[in-house]
Amino acid sequence: MKPTRDPRVTLDDLVEVLLDKGAVLHLDLIISVADIPLIGVNLRAAVAGMETMLEHGMMRQWDEHTRAWVEGSSARRDLDLRDGERHVAQMHGGHLLEEGVYTAWRPGTVFLTDQRLVVLRRDPREVLWEADLSAVRAVRPETERSAGGAPRTRVRLEVEGGGTALLSAADPAALCELLDRGRPGVLGEEVRPGAAQQVLAEGHLWYQEPRRDGPLWRGGTGRLTPGGLVWKSPLDARPALALPADDLLGVGQVAGRSPGGEGTVLELRTHSLGVVALAATDPAHWLASLRELTERRATGQAASPAPALPSASGATPATTTAH
Repeated sequence: MKPTRDPRVTLDDLVEVLLDKGAVLHLDLIISVADIPLIGVNLRAAVAGMETMLEHGMMRQWDEHTRAWVEGSSARRDLDLRDGERHVAQMHGGHLLEEGVYTAWRPGTVFLTDQRLVVLRRDPREVLWEADLSAVRAVRPETERSAGGAPRTRVRLEVEGGGTALLSAADPAALCELLDRGRPGVLGEEVRPGAAQQVLAEGHLWYQEPRRDGPLWRGGTGRLTPGGLVWKSPLDARPALALPADDLLGVGQVAGRSPGGEGTVLELRTHSLGVVALAATDPAHWLASLRELTERRATGQAASPAPALPSASGATPATTTAH
C-alpha cells in the first residue's frame, strides 16, 4: 500500500480499506509541558478486518478460543444441557425428513455433546432429530450431487432398533471423526485412517476464489486425503472448495505472486472447475502430495503421506506438472 492524501476520503472509505487490506501504524509520540518532555509513547499496531488478520496468520488462537466459547454458550442456551453433559462441537447442518414418498431437507444446527447428537432449529425452536450416542450403531459418509450439481458429503447414521438418519454438516469429515471418538468403532473400516480418511497433507492454504469483480485470495485450511481436497475459511460455515480425487487431472507450480510470497502458487487442473489456484508457504510439500495422489489414482494404488519438503523458495523449478 502506498500512502495517499485525499481530502475527499470519507469514513466509509477508511473502513473499507481497513477491512479489505488493513493498515500498519508506527507512532512515536512525546507529550511535553513547557517544552519539558514528560510522557513518551511508542506504538506499533496492525489494524485490519478479522478475515484479513486470519489470512496473514494473526489472532488465530484468539479467534479459535472466542469461537469455542461462543459455541459453548450457545449450546448451554439452546440445548438445555443435562446435568454433567458437556458440549463437544456444533456446526451448521440439517436433517433429511423421510416420510413415505415425501423427503425434504430441514436446515438447522448440529450439536454434539458427550451424551447425544441433536439437530436443532432455533426459530421457531424445534428439535429436528435427536439420538443418544449410546444408541448410534454405525456412521458412514455418503457423497451425492446437490441440486446445482456440486458433490456434497452427507452423514448416514444407523441407530438402535434398525432406524437410519441422513444429516448434512458444514464439516462432515470432522463430525464423523468426533462421533467415532465418542463411540469408538461406529465409523466403518473403509473410511478409517489407512483408507479414505488418511491425511496426506493438511495446513494453511490460500484459495483464489472466483468472484464477479475479479478473483480474491482467501486464507483458510486445506485437507488432502485419498478421497480428495477440501478447503475452508475459518469465516465460512461450510467448505468453499471440495474436490473429489477423481476430479483432479494434474497439478503444477507456477511463478506467480500470492499472499504466501513469490512462486508459491499451485494450479490444479480439474474436470468440473477448470483451473483452481492455491498458494502455500510450503508449496513443495503440497505439490508432492497432490502429485502422488493423482499418480496413484491413475494406477489404482493407495496413496501414502508425502514426506515434508522444504519451501519452494530454493531449488524447486518454477513450473512442474503431473499428468
